[in-house]
Amino acid sequence: MLSKYKSLKDVIGTEDEFKKIREITKEQEVVEKFAEIFPDLSKIANAKKFDKGKLFLRVENSVWRSELNFKQSLMIAKLNEAVGEQVVKAIKFL
Repeated sequence: MLSKYKSLKDVIGTEDEFKKIREITKEQEVVEKFAEIFPDLSKIANAKKFDKGKLFLRVENSVWRSELNFKQSLMIAKLNEAVGEQVVKAIKFL
C-alpha cells in the first residue's frame, strides 16, 4: 500500500499541474547562479531578473556592455548548461 504514495519532490517534479512552478524555479536559479557561473564578471555585471526567456543584466560601463553583447551566445549556452535546460533565450543589458 505504501507504494501508491509519492514523495513531494516526485510530485512537483513530474506532475503537469506544477509545470509553472518548475519553470519559475529554473528561471530564479539562473539569476541566483549567474555570479557562480561567471565569477570573473561579478564585479561588472549583476543579474537582476529573468522574464520570458530573457535574462536582464545590469552593466554600468558601456564598454563592458558592448563586450558582453559580443559574447552573448557563449554566455547563454553556459547558463543553459548549468541549469540543465534551454531556459535562457536572450540576454538584455540594463
